[in-house]
Amino acid sequence: MQDRKVPESTIKRLPVYLRTLDNLIRKDVDLVNSDILSEETAFTAELIRKDFSFFGAFGIRGRGYYTENLRQNILKVTGLDKPTIVIVVGAGYLGIALARFNITKNPYTKIVSVFDINPAIIGNKIIDVEIMHVSKMAEIVRKYTVDVAILAVPLEQAQVASNNIVQSGVKVIFNFVPVTLDVPDGIHVHNIDLSVELQTLKYYTFKIRAGSTF
Repeated sequence: MQDRKVPESTIKRLPVYLRTLDNLIRKDVDLVNSDILSEETAFTAELIRKDFSFFGAFGIRGRGYYTENLRQNILKVTGLDKPTIVIVVGAGYLGIALARFNITKNPYTKIVSVFDINPAIIGNKIIDVEIMHVSKMAEIVRKYTVDVAILAVPLEQAQVASNNIVQSGVKVIFNFVPVTLDVPDGIHVHNIDLSVELQTLKYYTFKIRAGSTF
């Protein structure tokens, strides 16, 4: 990788490129160019070329990119050449849905366990992943060297659950609870507030109904 800092916006687009390449490979497309990728992703061809330039020369001048080679390069750049080891904390409707999706639809993520405190569901399985009591979290984190914890508990349990995650040794929390977590330095929290996202969409529905353009 080159020394210049890669923008966060570029990093966020890399998984989109990866998903697009997966689809093209399934269609037996061996060679693509930035124009084809632009049609598939809705990003401009210029932006795509600029994104790739941060990581060196992926393509062949005048021809484009070999899809499998480009995919492998993006996997290495993102660290997805090895699966992201994940636990889910909270086995309510959202936690189960997130676990089920990643188990069945996300080849780059490996869910190794789901945790909860409800004795009525401990021992149940989501596909082939067991729901365990939170008291076993540190053991599982050590055993599998867990990368990320998905937090999907009720609001009032969020900080305690976050403390358990941090104490277990996980450094990255994907937080689906609409609350600001108090975590030590060195812990990265990525917040997804579904209620805010839905409220934001209300603006666009209002503009559309008013006949406005964007």
